[in-house]
Amino acid sequence: MKMGLCAIAVLLSWASITYAADPNPLQDFCVALPDNKSDVFVNGKFCKDPNLVVAEDFLFQGLNIPGNTSNQLGSAVTAVNVNQLPGLNTLGVSLARLDFAPYGLNPPHTHPRATEAFLLLEGALYVGFVTSNPANANQRNKLFTKYLKAGDVFVFPQGLIHFQINVGKTNAVAFAGFGSQNPGVITIANAVFGSDPKINPGVLAKAFQVEKNIIDYLQAQFWPNNN
Repeated sequence: MKMGLCAIAVLLSWASITYAADPNPLQDFCVALPDNKSDVFVNGKFCKDPNLVVAEDFLFQGLNIPGNTSNQLGSAVTAVNVNQLPGLNTLGVSLARLDFAPYGLNPPHTHPRATEAFLLLEGALYVGFVTSNPANANQRNKLFTKYLKAGDVFVFPQGLIHFQINVGKTNAVAFAGFGSQNPGVITIANAVFGSDPKINPGVLAKAFQVEKNIIDYLQAQFWPNNN
């Protein structure tokens, strides 16, 4: 009996270690409630009473509408994650529409919680991702790139820095699927040069091996009214 209890304890411990990922849903659905204003936080969203769930909780409308690319980058991302579609809560998936003006850029960024499957519907894009730091300090991070045409699918592994740029003279449209209800996004330039408060310029100057005035200039691009 004691041996059996020990075995069960070992199995439970092993399961808790190997299951270091989002757990599978324990019910058909868990429609997200709006973020509450209490001091209680959970890893995800609270569930709506199943008896109050309606079909609209699983519906998002508007991905047929192009995003506004009239900005410095010439691109727009319309996200459909758990924050826009409550029915995605606990289901481990989300998606986005990406619009590109001619030569528009979706700048280098990462999704810390999801792999991205990227489908190009219209136009021509140059895309790529960079690997994490290699174990061998004498090797460099490797860049994988490809020119995409309509109908092509490219995969960006979870957490790796990647980008897309329109190399055509016409608009481009793509859709992306993510393996998380909330994949998150970290835009590298914004995070490094536009954080609040600012990263000490001396730290960045040493990291990028440039003069401090260059860092000051770059930070000013993200803080135009706070020089």
